[in-house]
Amino acid sequence: MSGAGGAPIRVLVCDDQVLVRTGLATIIDAQPDLEVAGECGDGQAAVDLAGRLRPDVVVMDVRMPVLDGIEATRLLAGAGVPHPVKVLVVTTFNLDEYVYEALRAGASGFLLKDAPPDRLLHGIRTVATGAALLDPEVTRQLVGRYAARIRPADGGGTPPGVPLTPRELEVLRLIADGLSNSEIAAALVLSPETVKTFVSRILAKLGLRDRVQAVVYAYRQGLVT
Repeated sequence: MSGAGGAPIRVLVCDDQVLVRTGLATIIDAQPDLEVAGECGDGQAAVDLAGRLRPDVVVMDVRMPVLDGIEATRLLAGAGVPHPVKVLVVTTFNLDEYVYEALRAGASGFLLKDAPPDRLLHGIRTVATGAALLDPEVTRQLVGRYAARIRPADGGGTPPGVPLTPRELEVLRLIADGLSNSEIAAALVLSPETVKTFVSRILAKLGLRDRVQAVVYAYRQGLVT
């Protein structure tokens, strides 16, 4: 996989810890289809550099000085941004309560800092294609942890404003549980192609960009318990 026209996927690495940043950059630059477009140590620098360098993907830490990763993500990929950049948030799960907010801000996905290098590389390539990256276990724990805060107070049932069929709602709930297309296919005894069609239809009907936004939507609408 590579960027437009077969060129390498250009990645901007943003982390305030020099050793982490250098490590990420070294791993990325060693791949023939990836290229480090730049490095920086705070969110404001990420926004400024992204504007100049136009990377395909920004690998973004959450906790940084000057401007944190959430605000930087909102400025790079949030609603109303004329030329959004794909952002992959890399976080320390036990410390960052704000990853949910980063997803709402427009991040295309997130990984844990202790993930193996091949998962990081897969994440960058996945996000570069326009797809979302959600680690199922992290999704269940992280988003689930804030379900009470995200979910409407009244809860219960399907909100009348959700324009989905019962089967589409079923698929959406499984997406929100962190299941992949193949896992949803197995759970509902459907083909992966059929599940892919359902997912595309759900995103189109709800006006959502990707699976990340679908997870947030499901919790905000009280569709997941």
